[in-house]
Amino acid sequence: MVRWSWFREATGRVRRGWLPVVETTLAATVAWVLATRLLGHPQPFFAPAAALIVLGQARGQRTRRAVEVVLGVAAGVLVADVVVQALGRGSWTVFTVILLTVALAVAVGASGVSVVQAAVSALYLVVVAPPTEALVPFRFVDALVGGGVALVASQLVDARRPLAPLVAEFRQTFEDLGGLLREVADALDAHDETAAVAALDRARGMDAAVERLRGGVLAAGEALTLHVRRRQHLGRLRSVDSSIGQIDYAVRNVRVLARAGVTLTRLPSPAPAELGAAVRSLAAAVHAAGEAFAADLDGRDAAADGHAARAEAAALDAVRVAGRVFTSGQTLPVAMIVGQLRATAIDLLRGLAPGDDAAVLGRVDEALGLPAV
Repeated sequence: MVRWSWFREATGRVRRGWLPVVETTLAATVAWVLATRLLGHPQPFFAPAAALIVLGQARGQRTRRAVEVVLGVAAGVLVADVVVQALGRGSWTVFTVILLTVALAVAVGASGVSVVQAAVSALYLVVVAPPTEALVPFRFVDALVGGGVALVASQLVDARRPLAPLVAEFRQTFEDLGGLLREVADALDAHDETAAVAALDRARGMDAAVERLRGGVLAAGEALTLHVRRRQHLGRLRSVDSSIGQIDYAVRNVRVLARAGVTLTRLPSPAPAELGAAVRSLAAAVHAAGEAFAADLDGRDAAADGHAARAEAAALDAVRVAGRVFTSGQTLPVAMIVGQLRATAIDLLRGLAPGDDAAVLGRVDEALGLPAV
């Protein structure tokens, strides 16, 4: 059973990540072909190597970082070729090459990752690769070719629909969060501690989804900046970016809710019947919110407004049902779940309507039966 679960998860990761695999493979191969066929280089190892290094860094980061990696690798290759030709091979050559490469990378303000990549590239030439006699080392040109191909490939993938990967990421994140809430609701209804623990384990992994959203926003911003005709979409991207902080809060709230669910299933008495219904309503709100964000990024304003209205209605319904559960004499885990339902609803609605914080708080508290401030 464990092996099958691992295989299913691995298959899912490959299915979701097949595009970067193909992108990286093609870019490295094209870099090799260009260096061998077009430039006539005999052993262009650094052309595909630089492509692989850049594609490992460029996705979800600024163009400046990608260019930094290209220049860092190329500079390391150039320094090593020049020093090896001047000093030959030996311990002092290794010392000199690493010192000059790291000093040069630090001097231009390269990041720690780029410094290491430049130094490793240079060290490879000293220890493994044979020397060359060319005035302009082939390997320097190869690194530039590979890095250039990687940068072009990273933009071509999303050239037609630069926001599509981010839209898909939003849908997947909210689908996962909604599914997690439904698992918690099922565990509460069945008074199933094992299911509640499994839901909590899943909740602990949701932070990675938020980080993928942040990376997706960076990647989309980079793609839009490089596409002049699509820069008008940057405003939509900024609006969504400002909501990610609230999404992060909502994810944390759901994790606390799942932890309280585990505690509640360990008690001898079952959870109130309406508590699971409230959590399911919140799951419906999460799903509608994900569709609202996706429609907003796609430029479908009317659809985005409709989904946002459904998300608000479902979130307020969840809070309203939870308010009926929150009576005197209830256990502490029940109170915690009701509190996290309220907090999640607030963060979800604030994410959908940035700047409307006071009004959102008033509507949620009114639904819960608390006096509006």
